[in-house]
Amino acid sequence: MRIAHVITRLILGGAQENTLLTCEGLLRDYGDEVLLITGPPLGPEGSLLDRARANRVPLQMVPSLRRSIHPWRDWTSYRALKKILRDFRPDVVHTHSAKGGVLGRAAADALGVPAIVHGVHGAPFYPYQNPLVRELYRRCERWAARRCHAFVSVADAMTELMVEAGVDRREKFTTIYSGMETEPFLLAHEHRAQVRRELGYRDEHLVVGKIARLFHLKGHDDVISAAGQLVSRHPQARFLFVGDGILRERLQTRIEREGLASYFQFTGLAPPKQIPRLIGGMDVVVHTSLREGLARVLPQALIAARPVVSYDIDGAREVVLPSQTGYLLPPRDIAALTAALDELLSDGGLRERLGQEGRRRFADVFRHQRMTEQTRALYERLLEGQTDAVARRRADRGIVKPQALP
Repeated sequence: MRIAHVITRLILGGAQENTLLTCEGLLRDYGDEVLLITGPPLGPEGSLLDRARANRVPLQMVPSLRRSIHPWRDWTSYRALKKILRDFRPDVVHTHSAKGGVLGRAAADALGVPAIVHGVHGAPFYPYQNPLVRELYRRCERWAARRCHAFVSVADAMTELMVEAGVDRREKFTTIYSGMETEPFLLAHEHRAQVRRELGYRDEHLVVGKIARLFHLKGHDDVISAAGQLVSRHPQARFLFVGDGILRERLQTRIEREGLASYFQFTGLAPPKQIPRLIGGMDVVVHTSLREGLARVLPQALIAARPVVSYDIDGAREVVLPSQTGYLLPPRDIAALTAALDELLSDGGLRERLGQEGRRRFADVFRHQRMTEQTRALYERLLEGQTDAVARRRADRGIVKPQALP
């Protein structure tokens, strides 16, 4: 197949890692022709461009493609996407993220691409949004939905959200969990002693880790609030924030103001290869975001045999199973968050039991090879009914289908 993936920016993030792993798998395991189209990786979150280039994923940059709405830049991006796709002549266009999803689907539809797929990593509309903005984004998604043949949801919860919002009918959605390289997480504990030594933790310290951009709706303030109530009961507790972003200075100022500086540490940006090592140094992983599809850190922590504490948002309940793999809490409930962390910090046996059950359940489910296999099978199903159109495209490109051997 010839497959184009379109994403707004290739920063360090779950949707971006998912997309890059899919492209790498299609190239390596299926011999497909793949083109990854992206805007510049602007912002403090870091970039995956170097990894894409190192793994020889063909890239095409659209400088005008940005997250924010800007009519002139968006029109320029649409025209650029249309030209790139016209030249590439893909059998499949698979879009990701809000801006890349809307413009990419529109361009692919205008060119009559045989199979157009959109990945739902997280809806652009959500409860904590301005109602007018939320409605605008919902209408944009409904408009773009008429220009694609299928959706890939990273969790069943994403399908429910999109269907309930009237974006499209349920039968167009397929859930494919966001894959990852699981082996480093299975071996995460081997790095525990070294990582903790590097970070300055002693054997008696109990480390609560949070991996997320330091950005709005990620819930770092809630962890700080819980920590303020926990440290008197658990003076050995330590809190590790992995990631960077626009809120770093404000969060550090609050921590210092509340006398918690000796309990908190910020790592700054951490490349994906460092995440398994860092989780290996943690005892509990907390996720207090108010908006996610299915945060990758949740299965990552569980595959590393670490218990998780998460707000009950979007797809979290599909991996955070109360009394089995962790704690699932009402969003913004600081009292419940404090109580859950208190229980885990008090009971090493509980931490071990929850973590091991998470590993047993999810180590295979989230392998990136499984994700790529399921994604490519979807492409094949979409193209089955369009054999003639695909054959014409292949003939136009000078590709002749090989004859079956006797």
